[in-house]
Amino acid sequence: MIDKIKGHIAEVERFNAATKDEIEAFRIKYLGKKGILNDFFAEFKNVPNEQKKEFGQVVNELKTAAQDKVNFLKGELEKRQEEKGVYGDLSRPAEPVEIGSRHPISVVRNQITEIFSNIGFNVSEGPEMEDDWHNFTALNLPEYHPARDMQDTFFIQTNPDILLRTHTSSVQVRYMEENKPPIRTISPGRVFRNEAISARSHCIFHQVEGLYIDKDVSFADLKQTILYFTKQLFGKSKIRLRPSYFPFTEPSAEVDVYWGLETETDYRITKGTGWLEIMGCGMVDPNVLRNCNIDPKEYSGFAFGMGIERIAMLLYQIEDIRMFYENDLRFLEQFKSAL
Repeated sequence: MIDKIKGHIAEVERFNAATKDEIEAFRIKYLGKKGILNDFFAEFKNVPNEQKKEFGQVVNELKTAAQDKVNFLKGELEKRQEEKGVYGDLSRPAEPVEIGSRHPISVVRNQITEIFSNIGFNVSEGPEMEDDWHNFTALNLPEYHPARDMQDTFFIQTNPDILLRTHTSSVQVRYMEENKPPIRTISPGRVFRNEAISARSHCIFHQVEGLYIDKDVSFADLKQTILYFTKQLFGKSKIRLRPSYFPFTEPSAEVDVYWGLETETDYRITKGTGWLEIMGCGMVDPNVLRNCNIDPKEYSGFAFGMGIERIAMLLYQIEDIRMFYENDLRFLEQFKSAL
């Protein structure tokens, strides 16, 4: 008889229930007026005297196990019902997770970086707070040089020698100071100019500037590099270079790509000419090489620079540069599929 009771104890410990009815049926089976426990208590008088103590202990153990199991199962059921009431059905499929998107500036920057990486350019970065030497003087823009007026600058009031960089050419200066030719690097980053904010300009924007220095580098190398870039990014194979002026390159040029005149939008953005200006470029001025401890008699090189916002506006036909900085999700979510 004692072994039979112990078998019931083991059964009680294994029992589990998921509904209120199952728990109630279990309670009645063991603890009800006609339950198993009452049958064992009725058998107590027939148990030999030497076994009564052990028999009583085992029956009480079964009663305690059955009562604890009922209380535990009821508590678990109430807990699940409470969670379901607060959080809904926890077994249902979860809501789909919203997929984030890259900012269009990051998308275009990554595209430009990948194109130049494929032809051996590495990526270099530098501080956004720069000193006068790296931002101006080393780039053939000594103090009081009139070309400094081309870049409205944010100077730090407590130290007039420190400023927010106006171009990423300062990164190129630092790279030339720390590395010997051959040099082939691009410098993407954020720059700052004290300009009025409008649909076509902003006081904060992004640039990518490139630099290639080696022996016997020619203007023809520059032209072929830019042609390769325009084919890869725009799918355009026709460019032109117009003479221009930059203090740190000589000769200098503005680069236009032939966009075409196939749609009304083409006429509008090219002002009916079919040509779009995309960047400035030129051969590195010998003075810049000397300032960076590179012998201009032995080495030559070219440099180029473009605004990432301008490229993004062309690629995505965005007419207002301010949209890049307004954090409007309706605008940004359009770029979910972009890498």
